[in-house]
Amino acid sequence: MRKAIIVLICLLVGQFYATAQVHEPVKWSTQAQKISDTEYKLIAKASIEPGWHLYAQDVPADGPIPTSFIYDDANGAFKIVGNTTEEEGHTVDDPVFEMKIKFFENSATFTQLIEVTGDKTVVNGFVEFMVCDDTKCLPPTEVDLVFNLPVANGAVDESSEIVEADSEANSDPVKSKPKKGLWGIFFIAFFSGFAALLTPCVFPMIPMTVSFFTKQSKTRAIGIKNAIIYGISIIVIYVLLGTLVSLLFGADALNALSTNVWFNIAFFLLLLIFAASFLGAFEIMLPNSWANKVDSQAGRGGLIGIFFMALALAIVSFSCTGPIVGTLLVEAASGGSQVGPVVGMLGFSLAIALPFALFAAFPGWLNSLPKSGGWLNTVKVVLGFLELALAFKFLSNADLVLQLHWLEREMFVAIWIAIFGALAFYLFGKIQLPHDSPLTHISVGRLSLGLLVLAFTIYMIPGLWGAPLNLISAFPPPQHYSESPYGVGYTELGYGSVPGGDHNEVPDGAHLMPPHNILAFNDYDKGLAYAKKVGKPVMIDFTGHACVNCRKMEQNVWVKPNVLHILKNDVVLISLYVDDKRKLEADEIVESQLKPGKMLKYIGQKWSELQTVKYKTNSQPFYVLMDHNEENLIDPVAYTPDAEEYLAWLKAGISKFK
Repeated sequence: MRKAIIVLICLLVGQFYATAQVHEPVKWSTQAQKISDTEYKLIAKASIEPGWHLYAQDVPADGPIPTSFIYDDANGAFKIVGNTTEEEGHTVDDPVFEMKIKFFENSATFTQLIEVTGDKTVVNGFVEFMVCDDTKCLPPTEVDLVFNLPVANGAVDESSEIVEADSEANSDPVKSKPKKGLWGIFFIAFFSGFAALLTPCVFPMIPMTVSFFTKQSKTRAIGIKNAIIYGISIIVIYVLLGTLVSLLFGADALNALSTNVWFNIAFFLLLLIFAASFLGAFEIMLPNSWANKVDSQAGRGGLIGIFFMALALAIVSFSCTGPIVGTLLVEAASGGSQVGPVVGMLGFSLAIALPFALFAAFPGWLNSLPKSGGWLNTVKVVLGFLELALAFKFLSNADLVLQLHWLEREMFVAIWIAIFGALAFYLFGKIQLPHDSPLTHISVGRLSLGLLVLAFTIYMIPGLWGAPLNLISAFPPPQHYSESPYGVGYTELGYGSVPGGDHNEVPDGAHLMPPHNILAFNDYDKGLAYAKKVGKPVMIDFTGHACVNCRKMEQNVWVKPNVLHILKNDVVLISLYVDDKRKLEADEIVESQLKPGKMLKYIGQKWSELQTVKYKTNSQPFYVLMDHNEENLIDPVAYTPDAEEYLAWLKAGISKFK
């Protein structure tokens, strides 16, 4: 489901600052620097309270709300030059949003170049942004910015006024530490490097190369030194490759990769080619002339000769390492971090280089290495199946962005079941591919791996019927992006008892929330009218489409039998989405009480203002139990992950209504 792009008006006036629970974690200041007679640099700086983070301008689809700037050039007094730039920030792999997201902590600076065409001395604009801490997010907020243009070249005019802003989010914060994403890339690349060592192109080179250094050197110490230099050269070669990718794309392009349709389709096709190569359809090789030229330089001796030996290894082994390196670069680049490809190549090359240095230092270990054989091709084939499975993740990304519903959750899971099922049959020796050696029996290790893959395949099968598949939750589309949110073959049940009505009749303005069919209204007035009709208390659920803590409550707390029974039978649920971007009817558009002069144009703005004005808070989720006179039955609560505590709150409020 496409995430709504939210513009909410939640800034509070003085009387609410004193008494409300509204958070104000971001302050904005502005500067303007004169570059030339006509060019100015507009600088907006966000000061962020400790524990909070501000999201970047480019975030993946279905993720949090991005920071965006609008500059008022309606009179044509200036024109925008290029895009608004930002600091590097932190890019993390968020396990909740299941995507890589960039954000800022403590402070963030944004810069925009403009060209003035008249006598403009002040530039007005506004910023829309969203902040989160480790327990809640605040809804997106719109804050006015004023830039006073200086007169002298190079001068900086710094606004004395610092604009305080509160922003409310409808999703939870990214809970990973900033560097978790890079560490994740490093370790994945490191283990991928070890996998590359076990391919037919690399593994036989280990004893040959180590023997060369130990036997051709005058002393053992010199041999070890040369082997270490050889290993360092391997690292340098691959890190240079990662650096080249980063420089070619740049930070902005890398940030856009994860949601760019054409990049994802290109990556899908690229991984299909890599998978076909590993499965034996063809070999991906660099031109032989490259290898010959590099090999001729390897005989020069000294540091340069050793470096070219390492380069020769990289070129000769490309048919095995190329698909792995390509996949790592794709994964690292699509994460949005400019240093991701560099970190990935560092981890990969370190794993490749370590054996050469270690076996040179301890040559006796060479005797413990297994002999080369058909098992090396088995490693390649297993990697080919993994590449094939990963390819469909990128195709799924493109489908989600376009909302085509061609690769919904059930189809994705079915494809993975087929891929890993085929891999299990291959490991059991039931399938043979072009470069496989004749197989008379399988080893215990291969049998064990086959059983593990088969168990994983069986584990995925219930996903076709709506099982959450938590082990692979980062890969398939979300559960709502499916043929049926209830799962294939599920029969909808009634939602509860309706006095004087059909058990399965859905009232006007209501809907059933899958998969447990809780009756819910999204309109305050219709929900309240229905509650009066059936004689039940009202539970208001201030929520958001992108609110992760809201989803946690719905999936982990509301599903408890006692809680679910109350929600389905004892209260009338009114879910008010503060990020609902649908426009209000013309006769419903009113001026904001919180920020005079601003008009509430969207449904989400209406509910956000209701929550802030009436309940003096602006974070979600937020639950209110009230009677038919719209008076609270009990103090409202926010995110309550303890189901027993939440149940006690429900019972206490309902008992007062009765």
